Amino acid sequence: MLYSLNELEIDVKVVPAVDGNSDIKILGVDLLPGYHDPFSGRTLTKGEIVDVQMDKALIFEDDIRFQANFKRRVLRLMEEVEQTELDWDIIYLGRKKVNPGEEEPVENVHNLVWADYSFWTLSYAISLQGAQKLLNAEPLSKMLPVDEFLPIMYDKHPNEEYKSHFLNRNLQAFSTRPLLVEPSKYAGDPEWVSDTETSTLWDDDSVRTDWRGSHKILKGSSPPEMLSTAYRDEL
Repeated sequence: MLYSLNELEIDVKVVPAVDGNSDIKILGVDLLPGYHDPFSGRTLTKGEIVDVQMDKALIFEDDIRFQANFKRRVLRLMEEVEQTELDWDIIYLGRKKVNPGEEEPVENVHNLVWADYSFWTLSYAISLQGAQKLLNAEPLSKMLPVDEFLPIMYDKHPNEEYKSHFLNRNLQAFSTRPLLVEPSKYAGDPEWVSDTETSTLWDDDSVRTDWRGSHKILKGSSPPEMLSTAYRDEL
């Protein structure tokens, strides 16, 4: 990953994950009522966007592949965003679009659409305004996977109960189309493992997505033996 970024001439700051298992309650971290995550050893990271008043930041996960001419395409996109004075909070550069159907294109900005319900946070641009909105929602006191939290905040999540815990769902969310990054491994690839990939949407077994090979854990059940906290996921 660092080699790829160096080849693209992108300067980055690596943020190490922090095992907060022993400090979760002290920090006031709790799950949203009714949401159960058996992998209690997940890691947490703390960012600096609001603390140091960054105008905007570009976030990468460490297991992605860049599309051709990534840097040039991102710079051109952000130039058009600034020229049109687009009011934006977050722009997905890599994600999984959950629902079929077309998304509304953004006027006067090439290859940009209004984001619908999405999973994955492979890479995204976030503005200072957007980061502040997410912090104001106090997500650590009602924890959800970021895949669910972000669509709630831009009011495209299908679960009304989840949304009711977050009152100001006014995040301005967009996505590049086509996407500019993709996962380094997909379902079915050698060494691909995920405990978050979908069997159903938000524990509704009547609604399936288009991926297979995952093990979503319902409340009251045990994870399969093959899964453990040692495995990485897309969050």
